[in-house]
Amino acid sequence: GRTDCQILFHGGHPDCERKVAFFLPYYLDADQFQADEYFIALRAVAGFGTPSHRDYMGAILGLGIRRDFLGDIWVQENTATIFCLPSVADHIKLSLDKVGRYGVKITELSLAQVEAPIRKTKQVSFTVQSLRLDAITAGLFHVSRTIAAEQIRAGLVTLNYLPCLRPDAPIKEGDTLSLRGHGKGTVLEIGGQSRKGRLFIQGELYI
Repeated sequence: GRTDCQILFHGGHPDCERKVAFFLPYYLDADQFQADEYFIALRAVAGFGTPSHRDYMGAILGLGIRRDFLGDIWVQENTATIFCLPSVADHIKLSLDKVGRYGVKITELSLAQVEAPIRKTKQVSFTVQSLRLDAITAGLFHVSRTIAAEQIRAGLVTLNYLPCLRPDAPIKEGDTLSLRGHGKGTVLEIGGQSRKGRLFIQGELYI
């Protein structure tokens, strides 16, 4: 492989799940990367309702914009923050005036103005035999380890916002997992062992 560049994944904000891979030349450090050259953040405000994430996605795709030109869409009450590539930003600003049954107004934000939505979480505790992705996925999302492994191999699980197809991938404190259809969770603490040698795990789920 090439040794004169490094790969940086970025989505416009540190909390974004959908990211673009950038190949940085050897002379450019990650902290010198100017995200605002490659991403636009738009703020949508619905006047008389609370459109859902699906409503926003359908409305934007209905403008003829492909999914791979869009990043995260953060919906909170009657507002949404939409991350997109600059090439489609003007089209969204000029054409997106209705989402679901509600009219919306679109303005552009600087990336520095974007604030991550406040997420509600709940604590979960469980034990695992080993710190494998399938075991932690099963514990976090209350599914069997067999089902967790099947979902991982099917590409339905992400580890730190990137797809991971290896059920035996090692997990550490601070890792964030998501299982399609079940949500997202984070491993907060890996504790001691039970008498049977199982590890105590503290995690949190986003609800």
